[in-house]
Amino acid sequence: MLRLSDAGSGYRESVTVRDAHPAAPAGDEAARDAAIGEIDWAVPAEGSTASVFDAPSGPLAVVSLGDPAHPRVVMVPGATGSKEDFVLMLPLLAEAGFFVQSYDLAGNYESAEAGPPEGGVYDYPLFIDDLVAFLEAGEPAHLLGYSFAGIVAQVVVARRPELVRSLTLLTTPPDPGNSYRHVKRIGWLSTYLTPRQGAALMIWGIVTNKNRVGPSRLAFVRSRFDLTRRSSVDDIVRLMKDAPDAAAEVRATGVPSLVATSTHDLWPVERYALLAERLGARLAVYDTGHSPCETTPHQLVRDMLALYRSAEES
Repeated sequence: MLRLSDAGSGYRESVTVRDAHPAAPAGDEAARDAAIGEIDWAVPAEGSTASVFDAPSGPLAVVSLGDPAHPRVVMVPGATGSKEDFVLMLPLLAEAGFFVQSYDLAGNYESAEAGPPEGGVYDYPLFIDDLVAFLEAGEPAHLLGYSFAGIVAQVVVARRPELVRSLTLLTTPPDPGNSYRHVKRIGWLSTYLTPRQGAALMIWGIVTNKNRVGPSRLAFVRSRFDLTRRSSVDDIVRLMKDAPDAAAEVRATGVPSLVATSTHDLWPVERYALLAERLGARLAVYDTGHSPCETTPHQLVRDMLALYRSAEES
């Protein structure tokens, strides 16, 4: 059982944060998602706690919600993201009877102090070791990897399946190798761009609101760059141009999996269907963009809970 006060768990200093999440509207999941409206993304979910996890790469900023005695869910954000990307999902999963946790990747937002030794780089072993250590600090978890973090999550499941009850890949690049090559319209450019140029293009798209997010969301994602290390973004782009292929190994573990994407994601749905086939996973497609955790959280949680039920039955 994982408790934030447990000695030797890797956690230190837990604080209660204030209310932020309004009660979900009545109706089916799509209607509830359509009614979300504008929220303040900088404000944590009601009843959640903030803490720091001493990972191999350094201190990682963590948010947790729910009873630690309940089954555990761990959700890991992608490049330039943060644990706040899941603020709408945390209450839904906690209300469904789960203990939910998320942390900022090393080098990103409030985990900016975590990273490689002087002169080192952010590489796959760094992110893999951090996730393994976080999972080892508690009970086996239902794991969600968002975008880049889904690449890391697949490797962890392949190597340490006993730590994971189920795997959800949320708009995770579906192709190994140069994962950018099948990005809609501009994938061909990835062959010619350096990692730093690719990172600059990604950051430019975020800060100029090419995703067309609301004003509160835009202000928040822009503010994260004040803390996020640019070197971590450059290195993650480099890693995404050389993504490992762990799908067959993940499938061999028997860990139940879900591939969740959208009609307007960066990669075509057909690429995700191929990934789901290689994983032996379920495929869920939402009518939104790259971030269903922000725009269709009720539908995503519905499908995750179905995955969790199948994992318990298997």
